Amino acid sequence: MNNVYIVSSVRTPVGKANRGSLAHVAPLDYTTAVFKGAVDRVKNLKLEDIEDLMIGCATPEAEQGMNMAMQVGQAAGLGDHITGVTINRFCASGLQAIAMAHQSIACGHAQVLAAGGCESMSLLTLGGNNFVANPALNKIFPNAYLNMGNTAEAVAKKYKVSRASQDKFSLASHDKALRAIDQGLFNNEIIPLDIDLNYYHEGQLKNRKFRFSTDEGPRAGSTLESLGKLPPVFSVGGSVTAASSSQMSDGAACSILVNEQFVEERNLVPQARLVGFAVAPVPAHLMGMGPVAAIPKVLKQTGLELKDIGLIELNEAFASQSIAVINELGLDPKIINVNGGAIALGHPLGCTGAKLTATLLHEMERRSLRYGMVTMCVGGGMGAAGIFENLKI
Repeated sequence: MNNVYIVSSVRTPVGKANRGSLAHVAPLDYTTAVFKGAVDRVKNLKLEDIEDLMIGCATPEAEQGMNMAMQVGQAAGLGDHITGVTINRFCASGLQAIAMAHQSIACGHAQVLAAGGCESMSLLTLGGNNFVANPALNKIFPNAYLNMGNTAEAVAKKYKVSRASQDKFSLASHDKALRAIDQGLFNNEIIPLDIDLNYYHEGQLKNRKFRFSTDEGPRAGSTLESLGKLPPVFSVGGSVTAASSSQMSDGAACSILVNEQFVEERNLVPQARLVGFAVAPVPAHLMGMGPVAAIPKVLKQTGLELKDIGLIELNEAFASQSIAVINELGLDPKIINVNGGAIALGHPLGCTGAKLTATLLHEMERRSLRYGMVTMCVGGGMGAAGIFENLKI
């Protein structure tokens, strides 16, 4: 097996769905920008060196259809000299793409690959443009179509996660994210986007040009008192509110993976490596507990223990499931989402796993930590987890 290294891992800033900076921007455009940005970050690497693009996307249709991964390479200027594949494992799509690129290089099928994720939750509705439930599946396994908010309520009830603890967790996510932005902690992982937007206003065609470089999700000024006044949004008498749910968002992220021979030939500096990756099933109605199944599996696979993991990016699909996962596995809250999570920063579905990888690798380097983990629950009843080793210590 070939040794595989990550030499670049970056992301776009995350826009608020429907009303943010990327709401009317084609996902192909900002995914192409982050792909080119990931390559530009590596000295002695050219776009022409990329053999294949692997892009995760949870809704690969309409503006994200027609195998968008292939189109990203073409839009970057590679024309007839690139291939691509679009991958869907819902919320883990971006992490799955990185794992598949690693596997391909390790097996000797390629030397240099780009892998990441994208999602426009502004342009594509949840479930797709024309969702149709399959009657046969619905009869055999009705939980296949459960609303994710209802699974968050089920987790809160089963694992006794209180409304107060969810509000506290949500507020902390925003506070950490605001502090990170204020300190410029995301600057190195973000590829700024220069946006040229045409739109109609009061019957007139307008044009707006601007640079988008800062995550839009984090909100200042919230208090436990203000959060406590919000009504539940998924269940009468429930505890999950809009504030304790991940934000619908738009964004893209990309990593560049290469084999050891290419590193030596081009004199590249490895940033990290993927040590292990695992997915595992959980009951569909308790989808949020996916990491509880995936984390032990990836630890066993790699021969590591929880005490070896210095930093964790746990996707905050909902505060209820994040709290329940932390409690069930006995995770250390001090090393989880140290710069905020999806409740504040957003959850652009298929992008998220790749986005969290970029955030994790840069923070591990900043803190000189050896091992870190990206993990998330996945719609339908799955969990995913990947362990990365920082090679810049």
